[in-house]
Amino acid sequence: MKELITILVVDDHTLFRRGLISLLGQEDGVKVVGEAADGSDALRIAEALQPDLILLDNHMPGVTGVALLPALRQVVPASRVLMLTVSENEEDLSAALRNGAQGYLLKTIDGEDLAAALIRTMRGESVVSPEMSHKLLNALRNAGGAASPAKPEPEPEPDKDAPQLSPREIDILKQLTRGASNKEIARILGIAEPTVKIHVQHILRKLNLSSRVQAAVWGNEQGMG
Repeated sequence: MKELITILVVDDHTLFRRGLISLLGQEDGVKVVGEAADGSDALRIAEALQPDLILLDNHMPGVTGVALLPALRQVVPASRVLMLTVSENEEDLSAALRNGAQGYLLKTIDGEDLAAALIRTMRGESVVSPEMSHKLLNALRNAGGAASPAKPEPEPEPDKDAPQLSPREIDILKQLTRGASNKEIARILGIAEPTVKIHVQHILRKLNLSSRVQAAVWGNEQGMG
């Protein structure tokens, strides 16, 4: 991970956007390199700047943030995306995670928690506001339902011919499916946190998935939740 996390802020409310940029400017290790007020500008600026992380509002004029996710993944596949929204709608949460967002945060989050969420996201963890935790479980249970909108590009499917997961990887996937962080998994299984991170990377590669959220959805579909 680079020392400085570069961020693109996408939000149509100017006062909130500027306030957020000012807040992030006070945090060590992060740098806001661009801002956008709608989906069209977001795509253009993201492609030009290739930020490490995109903070994305959902309710914007034209295309919503959730609907914009597949296009963002095409133009900036290496960028991580965190939804930062007022929407507590379970369908928005489900669609965002299935479309590739690494997390879903409410705008009620305080600055310190937001900064911590950015760091966790860049470490490969998935972050969801505590107020949305129970809705995340419902979203995972209903992952195969109608909550996910049509997408220009299909989600990566688990590789049916992937190598079998080891017993330790299965243990970790079970905990991941239940929403545990790397630190919590390490404590539960009595192993080092870096070891958990390595196992998670192996799990994603074996299952041909791109995020912990997709792995949690896959694990839930296999009855591991």
